[in-house]
Amino acid sequence: MSSSPPKKRRSQAWFEGHSKDNFIHRSWMKSEGLPDDSFDGRPVIGICNTWSDLTPCNHHFRDLAERVRHGVLQAGGLALEFPVSSLGETLMRPTAMLFRNLASMDVEEAIRAHPLDGVVLLAGCDKTTPATLMGAASVDLPTIVVSGGAMLNGRFRGQPIGSGTHVWKFSEAVAAGTMSEQEFMQAERCMSRSSGVCMTMGTASTMACLVEAMGIGLPDNAAIPAVDARRAELAQRAGRRIVELVRQDVRLSHILTRESFENAIRVCGAIGGSTNAVIHLLAIAGRVGVPLTLDDWDRLGRDVPTIVDLMPSGRFLMEDFYYAGGLPVVLRRLLEAGLLHGQAPSVAGGVLADHLAQAQCHDDQVIRPLAQPLVEQGGIAVLRGNLAPDGAVLKPSAATPELLRHTGRAVVFESIEDYKARIGDPELDVDASCVLVLKNCGPRGYPGMAEVGNMGLPPKLLRQGVTDMVRISDARMSGTAFGTVVLHTAPEAAAGGPLALVRDGDLIELDVAARRLQLLVDDAELQRRQAAWTPPPLPDSGYVRLYVRHVQQANLGADLDFLNGCRGDAVPRESH
Repeated sequence: MSSSPPKKRRSQAWFEGHSKDNFIHRSWMKSEGLPDDSFDGRPVIGICNTWSDLTPCNHHFRDLAERVRHGVLQAGGLALEFPVSSLGETLMRPTAMLFRNLASMDVEEAIRAHPLDGVVLLAGCDKTTPATLMGAASVDLPTIVVSGGAMLNGRFRGQPIGSGTHVWKFSEAVAAGTMSEQEFMQAERCMSRSSGVCMTMGTASTMACLVEAMGIGLPDNAAIPAVDARRAELAQRAGRRIVELVRQDVRLSHILTRESFENAIRVCGAIGGSTNAVIHLLAIAGRVGVPLTLDDWDRLGRDVPTIVDLMPSGRFLMEDFYYAGGLPVVLRRLLEAGLLHGQAPSVAGGVLADHLAQAQCHDDQVIRPLAQPLVEQGGIAVLRGNLAPDGAVLKPSAATPELLRHTGRAVVFESIEDYKARIGDPELDVDASCVLVLKNCGPRGYPGMAEVGNMGLPPKLLRQGVTDMVRISDARMSGTAFGTVVLHTAPEAAAGGPLALVRDGDLIELDVAARRLQLLVDDAELQRRQAAWTPPPLPDSGYVRLYVRHVQQANLGADLDFLNGCRGDAVPRESH
């Protein structure tokens, strides 16, 4: 046995001893009714809560936090809950993505500044998962993510309807004249039936799946419905487990390895996951110091079949996914096919493969065998060419196969306001073969890179029965959306990227199999256009100005440049 004394925990610097500072810290905490032995060296666990009335997806987090607290106490720890910025894509304008990096700073500094030995992150609505993980990764304490789970399945007139996915479908049906406004309004209350995130495989459920795939959430974290008692039970087990991780000093960097990120990329392909996962994983990797590039997404995910038949790519919803066996089934099938690093670590203990032996599929329609995929090559396609020198992305499982190789005439919108003003014009010079191009909606241009890339089609074409067109932008799209949509074009238009130079009538070639996105305009003409381009002005003041000056491009994760890297858990100076 080792004779060396046990390593002191961070919290002991605040609570252990007889100094004036120790007196102050303990005394104030005792005002909450804590007894003396609360400060006897037991692990202090922070419960990082993104609850808010303004974030309906996370509305049940007060209850989840209490279950985590019970688990921490059962394991002999001290649980201290604290609030951080809550990002709800449902209400925030101009976009919650503008504040992802700000929320990550809130999380990082809240963890570092307080006497915490480990942390449980409660995350749901899609930006709260990357924001909390980015912040925690920059501190690198023992960490577990507890996702909030998806809401109950939507039903309208006897048919399943999915969050987001059917909003786009129904709104275009209204524009096409095949659905009345009254029917549209009736569907509204049938979609969001409970607390929880979108029940489609949107960004929130994608990120919950990737949390489980990377081993930073417990098994079944991804798919248990938000209001299912098993979600509360998982939260309580997470509270117990984080105490053990602190005692073993298993830090976030021990879990978030290169192999964990590779697993996440392949799982994203298998589940038909959101394109937003690309930006979020790149940003998280940048915080923890794991090399990860856009090309990794294409190389690792290209040959992974999509086997989860969920909207927006397929037919089913998250409840169905859970009842079919959930993410452990997907992980096991990938592992058996040699597409998963089974020896990647897990916060549940041991390695990922240890927790998959009992996984069983109860519905092969929802989670298909690899030999019968929804899409043979899922993943995220990374496109390059003179229109996207630093890359653009497309989700093949949500696209129309016939449009994956297409050349068409550009119809250009200089901004989202320009698009909204002109798309409904019956005189708009557009047909089904055209390529819709939207500029100035990237990280700097919107700012915040809003989910406007899945532009609604011109109503006059919808009335003709057109259901999809090639669309290209420097924006993002909701993970619940669908269509042949090229996103995240980098560099963005507002940074002087080639997208800024596209004009009406230019021919654009898309070839997904060749991973090519080409503007068919000669170099000399592009140079003339570049010389005439002028950058947009900076915002006047405040956080938005800071954001625009420091945000990186989409291919780097759209983090702020000064936030890259892990700064550790040290507090620079004593408080008094």
